Amino acid sequence: MNNLIRFCFALFVLSVAAAASAQVNIEINTPGVVTLKQSMQTRHAQLADFYTSGAVGLTSDGLVALRDANSVPLAARQKVSGLVAAENQDRKALYAEIARANAHPEWEGDIRNTFAQRWIQRAQAGWWIQSGGSWSKK
Repeated sequence: MNNLIRFCFALFVLSVAAAASAQVNIEINTPGVVTLKQSMQTRHAQLADFYTSGAVGLTSDGLVALRDANSVPLAARQKVSGLVAAENQDRKALYAEIARANAHPEWEGDIRNTFAQRWIQRAQAGWWIQSGGSWSKK
């Protein structure tokens, strides 16, 4: 029995060490990642003015949100809502694809958090970002 405990403990130590040494490659470029990034880049050109006006902001969970619908002309609100929904769909797919490409789908939440921090750090001055549920200008 003592040998079994030692063996199990050794396996546990090895698995913890392996998990600790495994690092996510968030810059991985599979065909799926490339396609999603291209889609997001194209959409960004359409969203840029809405980030600048404050209508759209970056959320703390790695998504975007229609922050101030009143700053969007009524005729354009449906378009902006569609852009936000498409952006969020691509962002979620990107996080999942990067996790799969790293052979660790369980890392999706951590990848999402990493990207959320990156999006906020790279946001332009004057864009709105969400932190702790409240919005503020960067």
